[in-house]
Amino acid sequence: MARKESVTHEMLKTTAFSMLREEGMENVTARKLAAKVGCSTQPIFRVYTGMEDIGEELFQLSMEYFEAFYQKFPHTEMTPFVNLGLAYIQFAVEEKHVFRTLFLSEKRYGKSLYEILNGTGGAVGKEFAVAQNEGCRNPGELFMKMWILIHGAATMSLTGDYDLNMDDTRKLLKESYKAFRGLA
Repeated sequence: MARKESVTHEMLKTTAFSMLREEGMENVTARKLAAKVGCSTQPIFRVYTGMEDIGEELFQLSMEYFEAFYQKFPHTEMTPFVNLGLAYIQFAVEEKHVFRTLFLSEKRYGKSLYEILNGTGGAVGKEFAVAQNEGCRNPGELFMKMWILIHGAATMSLTGDYDLNMDDTRKLLKESYKAFRGLA
């Protein structure tokens, strides 16, 4: 009778993602993962061909995690890009390590920032459509201006340099949209 494997792919994936959330991608190593799971590194490399495979899977899980966060985030604003901006900034505040993995890493496993943000639900594309329906001639240009502001605020939150609360951030994003829309 074949020996039952006690360390499963699901166990490794779940533990590695938990480590990423708590300690950051750079701290997900085979030895640390093995220690957390309570095994040697051998079962890890039975499931994965190398750490690159684990990194790619964790990146995909991070994308799914962000998309789920965005979908659950209250979409109370009618102004285009405001809900996305608020969710993005809040995600940076609540999930620093996952945010860094997705949005501040050079290693994106072939995914562009736009693909990560747009996700499977087409979040950015929907915002483009709303802006266009409001008469915006160039939603892509408007998005880029808004995104520079949104991304800057989110990254400032990682270092503790962003001190606006969500109401002030909402107001800033709405005012910026109106100002940028006149230019786009």
